[in-house]
Amino acid sequence: MKAALYVRVSTTHQIDKDSLPFQRKELTNYSKYFLGIDDYEIFEDAGYSGKNTDRPKFKEMMSRIRAGEFTHLLVWKIDRISRNLKDFTTMYEELKSYNTAFISKNEQFDTSSAMGEAMLKIILVFAELERNLTSERVSSIMLDRASEGKWNGAPVPLGYQWSKENKFPVVNEDEAKIIKYIFDSYERTRSTNEVKHLLEVEGYKTKRNGTWTTKTLSDVIRNPFYMGTYRYNYRYSPHGKKRPEKEWVVVEDNHEGIISKDQYERCNQIMDKNAIVRGIDGKRTSHIHVFSGLISCGKCEKNYIASLDRRRQTNYRPSVYRCHNYVHSSKKYRKCNGGIGEVKLGPFVINYLVNLISASNLIESKGFDATTAELEETLLNGKPFAKVVGIENIDSVYDIFQDSFNAVEQLQKTGTDGSDVQDAKEYKAKIAMDALAKEKKKIERALDRLESIYYFDDEGMSQKDYLIKKKRFEEKLK
Repeated sequence: MKAALYVRVSTTHQIDKDSLPFQRKELTNYSKYFLGIDDYEIFEDAGYSGKNTDRPKFKEMMSRIRAGEFTHLLVWKIDRISRNLKDFTTMYEELKSYNTAFISKNEQFDTSSAMGEAMLKIILVFAELERNLTSERVSSIMLDRASEGKWNGAPVPLGYQWSKENKFPVVNEDEAKIIKYIFDSYERTRSTNEVKHLLEVEGYKTKRNGTWTTKTLSDVIRNPFYMGTYRYNYRYSPHGKKRPEKEWVVVEDNHEGIISKDQYERCNQIMDKNAIVRGIDGKRTSHIHVFSGLISCGKCEKNYIASLDRRRQTNYRPSVYRCHNYVHSSKKYRKCNGGIGEVKLGPFVINYLVNLISASNLIESKGFDATTAELEETLLNGKPFAKVVGIENIDSVYDIFQDSFNAVEQLQKTGTDGSDVQDAKEYKAKIAMDALAKEKKKIERALDRLESIYYFDDEGMSQKDYLIKKKRFEEKLK
């Protein structure tokens, strides 16, 4: 038997009964003298909250539990693992599947009984309630501070620097020049894209020494902080949806501004007009980008960003999809292709779906007499595929089609009803899906084994080999 001892504190300053040394001592004694397990390993996460399980040592421990290294997981108190009921329930079910006992020294849980499990979950509900109440109290305090014009710890915006004396950001004269340049240039050019290129030519960098994007510039121009107005509780998250205006905390003339209120209003009016011209004002109906989230770049593997293309004579605006790196890089540093419009992509996908049906009919009619070349020709039939040279791994595609056909042949010979499948076509689809599901599980198991070998095998492998193999498995899984 071997025990995993997990300890955690949410800050590096916690002392007494919540401290790391105290938890280590309690758990090692409990493991040795109560459970009789001398073989144990301690996993420590210092300064991590219990609101979720995104903690490095916790992840390592769970990975090794999945590898079958531990028979027991021991914690000093249940909320050291998680204060989130959903996360804990998921983890606990996984522990049971690997025959790993969960023990909380403080609450003395016996999870082998139904009553013990029920009591454990009840305690966790109250732990989550405590966290939520604490969160509400903190939010209330921060709203009160904001209404008094006090800083609540967000990143200091470009143009300002933190002042220990004022306990609030003050103007940074060097960075303030960039802010003035942005507003002056935008008022003159009326285009964030033009301002972006001007900043690149001048060699100006962002607060974190990065490159500019039109989104970053829009955020600067929309930020009332630059005219001396402190706005808090504006969004649900830093980049999330806006909150209702009645929930905002707005304190005007709270601090020294970099630009005048008049210039701020003029620039924002220009931005409002541009939004209406482009058809992206808040009053319009949301446009559905059919292939959003489904396309990625073949060079950098970044997802394509969906946006509206130019308006056609019929007043219709189709979607256009561009590589993330292409959109957010200057012309000088662009390495990826531009993108593709829905006008080309739509017919391509629909044509291919039609070809899949034709290919299925081909195999069904010819069986094993059908050749790989015939299958490839059928799949690439149509105008959208005129410039396509061929299909990668066509032999594997051919095998999938033939496996499906063979299953149907067997079904027809035996007269089996296909285990509740209504007809041969449905059964053929089921066979193909089952084959893909098995292949997916094989790859997932291979990834788990690869990770175990890299992290825990004495001989192990180099980081380079690990990353190369991991990437290949992930590509197959995708």
